[in-house]
Amino acid sequence: MIIRQASELDIPAINELAEKIWWPSYRNIISDEQISFMLNDMYSAESLLEQMNSGIEFLIAERESIPIAFAGYSLTDPENQVFKLHKLYVLPTEQGHGTGKKLIAQVSSLAKAKGGKILELNVNRGNPAHHFYIKSGFDIYQTVDINYHHFVLNDYVMRKNL
Repeated sequence: MIIRQASELDIPAINELAEKIWWPSYRNIISDEQISFMLNDMYSAESLLEQMNSGIEFLIAERESIPIAFAGYSLTDPENQVFKLHKLYVLPTEQGHGTGKKLIAQVSSLAKAKGGKILELNVNRGNPAHHFYIKSGFDIYQTVDINYHHFVLNDYVMRKNL
């Protein structure tokens, strides 16, 4: 497996991965309506390009040249050197094989090299992935309810020191 920096040319692959990952990952946590809305809002080609242009850096994990996972991160609090892991998604068939752990390690390394002190993420409180993040060194920093269009995101904000 390799992890590489994504470019605009990878937008279709990121979009396809999101479609393949979100439905099985969130179907028992949020409504189908919310999944469809969020996929369109955050993973359309236009939205991904806008995110890249706003400073979110994307990484793609590939196995035998086939994309299997992606992550997106950026500096969100320059004063305190907090980087945010906006996205970390691994195909269900690849979960449990260390791909997510390797992506977190790569993001952590890149953020630290840029002066980062803290890596932060949001995860839905009903998502079992929060256990994975705890095993990866994150702690629950806050419990939040975020208005997102006509939905409410029930999240943990998790942090780990870099």
